[in-house]
Parts: sequence; structure tokens; C-alpha cells
Amino acid sequence: MDVPTIMPTQSRLQPNRLWFCALFLLSASPAWAAPPSAAAALGLEPVQDGVVYELVQDDQVDRCTVQDIDRSDWSGWEVVAADGTLLRRFADTNGDKKIDLWSYFQYGVEVYRDVDANFNGKADQYRWMATGGTRWGVDANEDGTIDQWKVISAEETTMELIAALATEDATRFAALLATESDIQAAGIRGDMQESLNRKATRAASKFKDFAGSQDTVDRESEWLQFAANAPGLMPAGEPGFEKDVLAYENAVAMFESGDRSGQLLVGTIMRSGDAWKLLDLPVLAEQGEPIAQAGGNFFTPGGTSAISASGSSAGDTKTQMLVSKLEAIDTKLAQASQTKDLAVLNEQRADVVSNLVDAATSAEERDTWTRQLVDTVSVAVQSGAYPEGLARIQSLAKSLARSGSPQTESLRAYTEYQLIGTEYIARQSPDADFAKIQEWWLGELNEFAERHPQAPETAQAKLQLALSKEFEGQDKDALEFYKQVVTDFRGSDAAERAAGAIVRLQSVGKQVDLEGHTIQGKAFRLSQLRGRPVVLHYWATWCEPCKQDMKRLRSLQARYQRAGLQIVGVNIDNSREQAVAYLKANPLPWFQLYEDGGLEGSPLAKQFGVQTLPTMMLIDSKGRVVRHNIGEAELDDELAELVK
Repeated sequence: MDVPTIMPTQSRLQPNRLWFCALFLLSASPAWAAPPSAAAALGLEPVQDGVVYELVQDDQVDRCTVQDIDRSDWSGWEVVAADGTLLRRFADTNGDKKIDLWSYFQYGVEVYRDVDANFNGKADQYRWMATGGTRWGVDANEDGTIDQWKVISAEETTMELIAALATEDATRFAALLATESDIQAAGIRGDMQESLNRKATRAASKFKDFAGSQDTVDRESEWLQFAANAPGLMPAGEPGFEKDVLAYENAVAMFESGDRSGQLLVGTIMRSGDAWKLLDLPVLAEQGEPIAQAGGNFFTPGGTSAISASGSSAGDTKTQMLVSKLEAIDTKLAQASQTKDLAVLNEQRADVVSNLVDAATSAEERDTWTRQLVDTVSVAVQSGAYPEGLARIQSLAKSLARSGSPQTESLRAYTEYQLIGTEYIARQSPDADFAKIQEWWLGELNEFAERHPQAPETAQAKLQLALSKEFEGQDKDALEFYKQVVTDFRGSDAAERAAGAIVRLQSVGKQVDLEGHTIQGKAFRLSQLRGRPVVLHYWATWCEPCKQDMKRLRSLQARYQRAGLQIVGVNIDNSREQAVAYLKANPLPWFQLYEDGGLEGSPLAKQFGVQTLPTMMLIDSKGRVVRHNIGEAELDDELAELVK
């Protein structure tokens, strides 16, 4: 009897894939034929390149087993490692006795799948999940190349952009661009719609030339991270917008190639459905060309929306010239490496932004440029690239204070708060008296909170004051500050963090729980470990003391193994990929939790109001907190007492 093969036959399949296709055959009976060997199953590879999944060493392949899928609605096989970890799944999901789902796992969690959605024996969709990301690509002609993205995050869009440039792949780039239907479906109409359509069409036609003319992003280049301010919303009802449109402006993709790093100025990334779309060609900061095309389309002063919506001063010649000049300086800043050059360029940038403040014709535009001036000068001062910039912020703060205008009160508070943080860093020279600097800083924060009791920055100031009291062991005073934040700034992120800190400070002797997900995406509750003592360890890859703690924790886990000691790591990196990469290189034999948001936004940090690293909590076998903040040096004695 002829039996159909059940694997896709895309041209990108490696020879061992084609050979393996013939092994996955179905008999005419309801049962599957004999399963393939583990070696054959593990020889199969994803259709898409670059998938990070569990690979098995040659000497471990024979210890793996192939077993039937234990589901009533699917048939097929799963490959399982000797320790029970799931490695692969090959499934028939519609009962036609043909494999239509090829899944790949990392640490027992599915991270990628090839999908035959039309059940014709060829993969036509590719999905990443869990630690693999969120991408969902569609391959309409089933040639192994993604034609469009059904789901893709802003971060992954920039990652794909780097890959498209590195390989000069115009098709890969085109899949990232907003199409006419994307723009129309987003509810953008009129001049804005036409402008965006023209930009995207031009970008598609010019990409090949652009990619070939640059040599900064090469085949060795790898995406590092996505950088942008918070996304903004163009609300429905604004001229040209029938629906709310969410977008990032002036987004940047960081990459590295060997020992060299660079920045790709991506510009605007717009959300269309569940996918984030590019609107134009990127600009390489290393090329030294004007970066006007990497500017904003919706929110940035001088962007398309400002021109089309209200004819504001952002559209006049003077402002456009200043914006172009600013962008040219930003390009030079991305190239500069000498401190002297950086200082000159930062001063030039501050001069241009000051001119933009003066040229603004609306309070909103003036506020936007002033905040950008404060932010960029502050960062430059703190990095040592523009020490003279401190005097500039001080002068601006004094000017706003003298004006006494209610309209500038919010801007005054913002500037003064940024000034405190900037000067705090600037004072920390190698021979400085840190104790005196700390005393000065806390005094400034107190005075700031008294001057601006309702300013959002006061919530942050009081969180810092509370944390300082915690360091001094003055939990009662810390609680008072945290309670003020909860009461005065109800509903804010700061209030949520303060509420968590109150729970933590008052937790000794009480049962606590922590809910979230493991770094593999599985649901987790701290209470599931009741009956065993637990050390809760908050850490991040950028925290060197945290890494030292891990070495000690590994030793303690072995020492108190008979007592059932459990360690639960809580990673609060801004990127899951950072944590995954670190743990892959430095495996740890305990639970690792992760939620997006970093130190300030992760729900796992907020639940106990964790503001600094490392933070460790010791919890007894009944789920009661023994110490709400314990140092590594104290753990051994506390554990010895706890398990007596």
C-alpha cells in the first residue's frame, strides 16, 4: 500500500531532513506505524534559521526515547531525554495521519514550531514562543521564506531588521514594512496615509542599494537589544486618525559584530494588529549621514503628525533646520569615542535643543523640548561625557524657580529632581567623602518632597528615602515613607511598589506567597514549596554581587539538601533573553522566575517592593518569613538555626 510522506519539502530542508521525511509514515490502520529512532528524530531541524533549542550531545542520543503523544485529540511522537525533559514533538493535529506540527523545546518548554496549517504536507507558518519570543510568520507560497508577520513584537522587528541587513535580504526586510493594507487597517487616513505609504514603498525599493552600500552591519552582526522611550498613542479623532495608533518614535537597535558594536537608528515602529511594522529605511549611526529619515512620524516635534495636524511651528523652516542639525549631531555622537569630542558634541546638542525650546510656539512643544534638554544633558553629565552640563541644568532649574508660573510647575519639579540625581553622581569623584555625599543627597530629596508634595517625582524621591532607611535598619521610618507614597500617589506604579515594600517589611513571622512564571513560562506559586525552607534571591545579569551570591547559594543548597532547602531565583533583567543567555552559560539547579518590566516594572519585584539588588528573603518550611532582607554572610547561621 502506498503511504504518503508527512513532512514539508521546502527547499531549505537539509538532506537529513529529507531522509527523515520518509521515516514518518502512517499505516492505513488508526494506529501509528513504528516510531522513528531517537537519532533520526533528533536529526530533524527547524525550517527557519537561528532557532535556539535543546541540542543533544552525540553520546547522549541513545539515552533518549521516542514515545507516543499522550493526548486524545493529537497523534504522533515525542522525544524525551533521559531525565524526562521533553525535546521534540511531531504531531498530527487533525486526524488525517499526516504530521502537521513540528515542535522544538528548550529546557522542557516549547520555543518554536513549524506548522502545516492547510494540511498539505508542507510547513506554511512558523511560530516562536516562551523564551523563543512571540514571532508568528506566514509563508504563503511554502518556500521556507516568511512573507508576512502575523505576530511580532517591536523588539523582534528590530532583531529581524538587523538580520535582513546582515544578509542583504530584501524579502526579509519587506516583510517588516507596513503595507497599504496595514496602514489602512490601522485607521490612518488622508495626507498621513499617503505619506506613510510613500515612505514604505520607497524603503522597499531602496533597501537592496542601501544594504549593499554599507559595511557596518555584516554577516557576523548580531542584534543585542532594543532601545526607545515608552510607546506613545495617537488617539482616534486626531486629524488623519480614525483609530488609536500605538507607536515607538526614534527607536534604536543595538548590535555587535565581533568586538565592534553599533547602533541602527530605526525611527518609527507602528503597531498594526499584533505585529509591529517599520515605516522607512533605517539609518546607521556609523555612516555619518543626516538621519532625518529616522525621526518621528507621530509625536516628535517636527514629525509628520505635527505638520499635517496643526501646521505648528514644527513645520516652519527654522525648526526644520534645527531638527536636521540636531539629528546630524546625534549621528556624530554615535561615532565619537574620545571624551573631548563627546563633550564638544554634547554642548552643541544642548545649544540646538535650547534653540528649539526658544522656537516653540506652544507650551506643550516647549515642555517636550525642555525635558529632552534635561534628559540628554543629565545622561551626558553622569557618563562623564559633558561635565560642564551640570551648570546648564542648575541654571535652567533656577530660571524655572524664578518664573513662579503655575504652568511651569510640573517642568520645574521634573528639572529639579533630575538635577539632584545628576549632581549626586557628579559629586562621586574617587577621593570624595561618600558618607557626606549620601547625607547631602538625602537632604536634597527631603527638601524636594516638601517643595513639590504632589509631583510624580516626589513619589520616586520618597521611595529612595524609604530605601535609605531600610539600609540603616530603620524599618519604622521606611514604612512611614512607603505609606505616604501609597496614600498620596494611589494608582501609580510607585504606589504599587511601595505597597509591596510594606508587605515585605511587615512580613516577618507571617506566611507569604509569590505568584508568577518560571523563565520557561510555567506558572509558579511560592506556596507550592511549603514544607521546605526557601531562600528567595532577586538578581540580574548586571548585578555582580548577585553572581557572587549564587556561588554561595549553590554551596548552601548542597549543605542543607537533607533539610530540603529550596532556592528560588527571581530575575529582573529588562530582557528575558539576557537572563536565558546567562543561565545557559551558568546553569543553576533551582527555580528561576521571570516577568517583564525590570527592577521598576516587574510584577515579581512589585509584590515585595524590591528596589535594589541583591535582595534575599529567608522563608521557613511553613511559608513564614524569617528575614525580609538577609545578606549572604548571614544565611548559613540562620539556616543552621532554622533546620534544628
